[in-house]
Amino acid sequence: MKTTLKTILLTSVFAIAGSAAGYADDAAPAAAAPTPPALGPAMSGPLAGNASPTSFDLSAMPLLGELFGKTYVTGVVSGYGQFEDHAVPGDHKSIGDLSNAQVFIQKVDGVFQYFVQAGIYSFPYLGAPYIKASPTTNGNFGPLSQAFVKIVPADNFSVQVGKLPTLIGDEYTFSFENMNIQRGLLWAQEPAVSDGVQVNYTMGPLALSASLNDGLYSGRYNTISGAAIWTVDSSNTLAVSASGALSTFYKNKGATFVLQNNQEIYNLIYTFTSGPLTISPYVQYTHIPTLPGLGTTSTSTWGGAVLAKYAFDSNFSVAARGEYITENGSVAKASADPLGYGVGSDAWTLTVTPTYQYNIFFLRAEASVIKASTKVFGPTFKSSSQFRFAAETGILF
Repeated sequence: MKTTLKTILLTSVFAIAGSAAGYADDAAPAAAAPTPPALGPAMSGPLAGNASPTSFDLSAMPLLGELFGKTYVTGVVSGYGQFEDHAVPGDHKSIGDLSNAQVFIQKVDGVFQYFVQAGIYSFPYLGAPYIKASPTTNGNFGPLSQAFVKIVPADNFSVQVGKLPTLIGDEYTFSFENMNIQRGLLWAQEPAVSDGVQVNYTMGPLALSASLNDGLYSGRYNTISGAAIWTVDSSNTLAVSASGALSTFYKNKGATFVLQNNQEIYNLIYTFTSGPLTISPYVQYTHIPTLPGLGTTSTSTWGGAVLAKYAFDSNFSVAARGEYITENGSVAKASADPLGYGVGSDAWTLTVTPTYQYNIFFLRAEASVIKASTKVFGPTFKSSSQFRFAAETGILF
């Protein structure tokens, strides 16, 4: 089954590449010159970065001017609060925190480009206790969460080296980047930030990326990741991504979860946009091999999600996400439990997030529910569901 899935996904990549190449040839005479995008941070909306970002033109500086040129300095500061029922031991029924206090420094033109993201952050996500920003930052990627240089010798080719955002999944790492405040169950199986090198190539509507990296920030460069994105037209985009460890590594600390760090993961993502509406369904498959050092046998997960947002006007929008994920292991076979809800478990979630943004200020509220097949919530683990209300407010300067 795993080999069949690999074949299907690899065939999809080549089919996308072939179709896109043909489309590029047909459309080339009418194509407009591409505009290089900003390095980051990437944002799926509805939140948007400052339309008039602060910049410094350093091109007149001796020696360093040509290297640093026009440098942009932006950032985010946000507060977060949540209330939930059926809190587990060690979690809180209600809590408030600083979810982001980050600055982004970047150069987005020329042969030499760079991106630096520094500050503190938290990772609120469904079905897991909330951990405050300070221990989250110290226990994951540190105060320098992303930092890389990007060499762009040609408009359609570039190389990135450093602390890189993942190529995997349909949700980004930080709350302000996503449609919803909290990340979902599929996101929890994916890498977020990796140290490594990444090569990017574009050909008309086709964008290809390949990376050698350390997976879930393990410090061992034994993971290969890749993505193919085909922009069919202004309304439709199709993406295939995959990542897999080349060898076994048993590190289990901070951002490095031993099961996910040794897995193979595959995504197929479709995005439709029409005016104020965006809908993005995607499917995800993971396979974790037998790990003798843990005493577990192989396990796989299947998941699917639909993310959507609708902008009522330039200030107010509503986003929603529905998802389901299941793992196929069994206790009798000593299977691993990547979901964390019991071997062979499954779960679904629903999330709704109204958002208001005026210039650099934003306010979001969120209602979510998770339902697992096992009783994993509550002070004595007697509930299979959890409702959570959350809110986030701040500025994107």
